[in-house]
Formats: sequence, C-alpha cells, structure tokens
Amino acid sequence: MNSTDKKPVSSEELKKKRDKFLIPGIKHLYSNPPHFVKGKGQFLYDEKGKEYLDMFAGIVTVSVGHCHPKVTEATINQLKTLQHTSTIFMTQPMVDLAEKLAEITPGNLSKSYITNSGTEANEGAIVMARVASGRHEVIALEHSYHGQSHLATTLTGNHNYRQPVTPAAGIFFAANAYCYRCPFKKTPSNCNLECAQDIERVIQTQTSGKPAVMIAEPIQGVGGTITPPDEYFGQVKKILDKYGVLFIADEVQTGFGRTGKHMFGISNWGVEPDFITMAKGLGNGLPIGAYITTENIAQAGQKAVINTFGGNPVSSATGLAVIETIQEEKLMENAKVIGDYFVEGLKDLAKTFPIMADIRGKGLMLGVEIAASEKTPMPDETARIVEIAKDNGVVLGKGGVYGNVIRIKPALNINKENVDACLKVMRKALETVVPVGVK
Repeated sequence: MNSTDKKPVSSEELKKKRDKFLIPGIKHLYSNPPHFVKGKGQFLYDEKGKEYLDMFAGIVTVSVGHCHPKVTEATINQLKTLQHTSTIFMTQPMVDLAEKLAEITPGNLSKSYITNSGTEANEGAIVMARVASGRHEVIALEHSYHGQSHLATTLTGNHNYRQPVTPAAGIFFAANAYCYRCPFKKTPSNCNLECAQDIERVIQTQTSGKPAVMIAEPIQGVGGTITPPDEYFGQVKKILDKYGVLFIADEVQTGFGRTGKHMFGISNWGVEPDFITMAKGLGNGLPIGAYITTENIAQAGQKAVINTFGGNPVSSATGLAVIETIQEEKLMENAKVIGDYFVEGLKDLAKTFPIMADIRGKGLMLGVEIAASEKTPMPDETARIVEIAKDNGVVLGKGGVYGNVIRIKPALNINKENVDACLKVMRKALETVVPVGVK
C-alpha cells in the first residue's frame, strides 16, 4: 500500500506515537489536540471530517489559504520538472524569486540570499551586517522572537524559547514598545518615546558604542502582537543612523501584506531598513526563507557561502506564485479591510468582557491580551479560551511572554463571514471561562 493511501489514525493513537517518537520539547498547542489531515482555503479538517476555521494559519504561514490552486499547481509543476540542485548551480526559479523580491521591497533593497527558514535568514543577515560593518555587537528587543538556532535564540528576548545553554556573544537588549505594559511606567501621552530612547542608552552603556546592527520585528509575533506607536521606528532609525548602526526588519511574520496597505510591515512606519528577513508566508507552508539587502552592503560579502537547500527550485517557484497570488487577488487590501472589521468586532466584544484588556495589531496580524484588574496576566484562562474555541471549530493562537495573548493571524483571504463566525465562538469561550464578578 502506498503511504498516501493509508487511513489516518485517530488523534488519540497519533498523540501516543508522537509522545513516543518525538522529543519532548515539541509541545502541543492544545491539551486535547485534533489530528489535522486536510486543508482547503480558510479551513482545516481532522481525521473524522470535522471542519475548523483556521485563524492562526500554521503560525502565521498559510498566507493565501490552504492548498491554493495556483500555488499548488506551481509547486507540482516544479516538482515534476526539477526538484533540487543547490545554490552552487544556476536555476531560474531562485533568480526569478530574487528579482520579484527586489521589485516589492522598499528602498534600495535588491540583493537576496534565499534560505530554508526564517532562522537561517536572520542568521545570514546578522553575519552579513557584521561583515559589511566590520563590527560585531547586535541589539535586539525584549519580548522578541527570531528563531531556534543558537544565535537566533540568543537574539530572542523571551525565556520561553531560550534553552539553558551559554548564549552567543555580543547580543544586547533594549526595552520594546509595549505600550500596554510600558517598561517605563508611562502612557503614550507623556512617554516621549522612552522605549526608542532606550536604544541609545543601550548603545552608550552596554556596547562599545559601535554596534554592527539592530534587529527588530515591526510587530512582535510570538511576543504577543506588540505593536509600537506611530513615531517609534522613525525615532529608532535616527538613533541607529547617528551611531552608524545597520537595521534589520525581521518580517518573518509581518511580511507579504499581512499588516495591510503595505507588502512589508516596516513600511507602516515609513522606514527603509538595510535588510529585510522573511520566511513563513512566502512559502504558504513550504520551507523557505530569505534576506534582502542593498547592493553596497552585499558587495562586502565576497567570501563563498553555500546552502544545500537554499533557493530550492520547488520552494522558489512556490514563493513566486504566492507573491503573484497576493497581488492578483488583492489580498493585501483585503487584509486591511477585514482586519479593521475584525478589530471593531473585538472591541465590541471587549465591552462585555473586560479581560480582553488590550486589542492591538495591524491588518490581519492581531492580538488580544487577556488580563484581570491591575493588568494581571491570565495565562490559564487564555489557554482555556483557545481550547474551547478549538472544540467549537475555530483555531486560534496563543503567545506573549506571559502566555496570555490570543493571536489572530489567519490567511489573508478570509472574509467578514469568517470573522463573524470567529467572534461568535470567542464569545462562547469567554462566557465559559470568565470568572464570576470579572465582567
């Protein structure tokens, strides 16, 4: 029997096998996880045929919907033609994708390195920034997430994703723009952008005064959809330019129209970075990542690099089809319209459930922080809301350093009917979870 013809095992049996054969660090989102066997558009299906509205998109990855016909056709056609060569050989899909990235990225970004993942993209960009600048030190933000390699976990300002091992050298952290939980105990009306000013303090007091680069997510994903104020990145860029520090915008989650209006999240703040890193939504589920930088910076990297699976023909052809689909179907515009509609629905729901303490994000990269009075995090209640939503056919994400942020990052092709269905299920979950007297 062909392996594809096998009848799916039950979720209970599969969980037992997973626990037996996979390392324990690979955790489930749910205490009672379903076994997903099929995806189509905005929906997932388990082995029993139950339908789930997917509002997390495989951790912010399925950008144009599960098994999109155009993207799937591009993948299959390339699979039938040429599956693999490596970066040391010349293939058209890799070059076509790099040409497209130069077309859609802001400013003078034009030189790409295509990799397997966002982790590799971030590592590659850090190395290139160090080589180009002749400097070593790197600034990252608290609550950040940049991947799972040794360097990437060191760049991650979130203890939930850092192993107890000696970190990579030369990494320094500045406060992030977490307005709901301002680290300086200020409010947006009186803060004078202390979070941005903290970057200069870090440069002056923790580094040699000459860092190579700063890396930041335009909106922090795993950190809990932390969204900075309008003036933040403009002020940050001025500080970095003052000290000759390069800037990497980690767009692994915010990229490819997810924030609406712009193809990349950093453009919401009118800033042109020296690098953009990307992955996830570029492949719609296939493994791919990339960084893009300027001609001047790229010229510093003359020493040979090799990536066995980087620029893979299948992933590259798929990535190009994903970008074309986003453009042709106007999914970036849809993210803005549906995202605004979603925010209004969430705010209306929060009138009944004050534990929805902060609703934030842009486009279809949204988060809801669940907290009691005095901003006390409610991680257990958050987990229960996500679990109950799953039982009622809606997949939501969960994140934040305290585990108390509901993450809403669906495919960009969702519609108002999907939003209404999600809000209805969230209401039911909140009614079940909210303690008496908290309303």
